[in-house]
Amino acid sequence: MVTLWSIPSPDNGVWYLGPFPLRAYALAIILGIVAAIWIGERRWVARGGEKGEVTDLAIWAVPFGLVGGRLYHVATDWQLYFPDNPWGALYVWQGGLGIWGAISLGAVGVIVGAKVKGIKVLPLLDAIAPGILVAQAIGRWGNYFNQELFGRPTDLPWGLEIAADFRPVGYLEVATFHPTFLYEFLWNLAAFAVVVWADRRFRLGHGRVVALYVMAYTLGRGWIEMLRIDDVQMNDVLGLRLNVWTSIVLFLAAAAWFVWSARRYPGRETVVRQARDEQEPTATG
Repeated sequence: MVTLWSIPSPDNGVWYLGPFPLRAYALAIILGIVAAIWIGERRWVARGGEKGEVTDLAIWAVPFGLVGGRLYHVATDWQLYFPDNPWGALYVWQGGLGIWGAISLGAVGVIVGAKVKGIKVLPLLDAIAPGILVAQAIGRWGNYFNQELFGRPTDLPWGLEIAADFRPVGYLEVATFHPTFLYEFLWNLAAFAVVVWADRRFRLGHGRVVALYVMAYTLGRGWIEMLRIDDVQMNDVLGLRLNVWTSIVLFLAAAAWFVWSARRYPGRETVVRQARDEQEPTATG
């Protein structure tokens, strides 16, 4: 039964410009990337970097991130593709980008590009990390248009209507579900505000903005993940979903780095260029 104030899902997530499909999922990803670059560029210049460098580094980060995101998704949801639909693993436009893989390999791309350009890695990552939260928030709207990754059934006023074709087996008689895409959208925007405020207030440096970003994101992702019903049971580990365990491990690792970095390298870097004989991190540059 659909509640009086439920959120309707879109009837279609693809529009056509002549013979060319325009997919909402792809648009959400692209818009998120543009937002992250714009925010990162402004923050990087404020940190002492040169204008245009974040845009240049996106050439490294975006391809790495897309490949990493798809690899993580296929690895954790392999049963959707193997053995019956192996070619489907290549159909990125149908949805399916694992954020952990996207961030991990995307960061590798940034690090490679930074080393090539002689930029210090930690201040660069601190500059661009908050914008990634905005990109993740925008990207979740792609899930809305694809009617995927929703949560358990609910009769709350903001329950999300899901068409019968998109409901998992066992939920065919349920019409409204937790709009986890909306929860994560709002959480990520709030986390962005908190991270930016903390960075300005305490002048965080030496990777502590990244650590705070990871802690803020995984804290929200953990409880939101618990609402979801999309993954099959075989992805559970000791009664918890794999992504929940990933959130726990990353939160603890980020917290440990934040504390260690604050004690070992207090303050913020004053130089963002990497000297040839310099090791990162350093207390003054």
